Amino acid sequence: MNLIETIKIENGKVYNLKWHNKRCNKSRFELFNKKSPINLKDYITNFPKKGLFRCRIVYSRDILSVKYIPYTIKRNKSFKIVSSNIDYRYKYSNREELNKLKENNILYDEVMIEKNGFLTDTTIANIAFFNGKEWITPKKPLLEGTLRAKLLDKKILVKKDIKSDSLKHFSHYALMNAMIGFQIQKNITIYINTKEKICL
Repeated sequence: MNLIETIKIENGKVYNLKWHNKRCNKSRFELFNKKSPINLKDYITNFPKKGLFRCRIVYSRDILSVKYIPYTIKRNKSFKIVSSNIDYRYKYSNREELNKLKENNILYDEVMIEKNGFLTDTTIANIAFFNGKEWITPKKPLLEGTLRAKLLDKKILVKKDIKSDSLKHFSHYALMNAMIGFQIQKNITIYINTKEKICL
């Protein structure tokens, strides 16, 4: 059972290492009972100094590999809400179930996963909605992302349950992950079902 941390490196700067270390060591303890923490900084060496790169660290009990992959930010315009009981509480390297959700909804750029009646994440990012006063993120995401954890710690986000039928009450929608940051979506459509959609 391998896991991954995806860390942003841009023009020689490594981002949010504190939060990646926290999640990595939490996963190692909970899954493998590894009590001695590691510092991912010790393994991020000889990385590119120009451009935007995705540092992909594969690990289990210990670090298995580190790769630097050029990254281009993609903009999604259409989202489809799909129901699933997928379990992705840890950032597994095996994303087969997530990929299948996208493959089964190829008419849309991305899917927004609904679990037990509440919205969680897309296949690539945590989500948040703005209600005019505060940014709200799902109380129970599929995966507790590192940027989400940082923004919650800074009180920029508030955790609440979000149902698909409440989307009409929000004015803005954002995606967030380690690579894209907090990305407010513009001119997008969220398809709730075959008859109902929300444009933001």
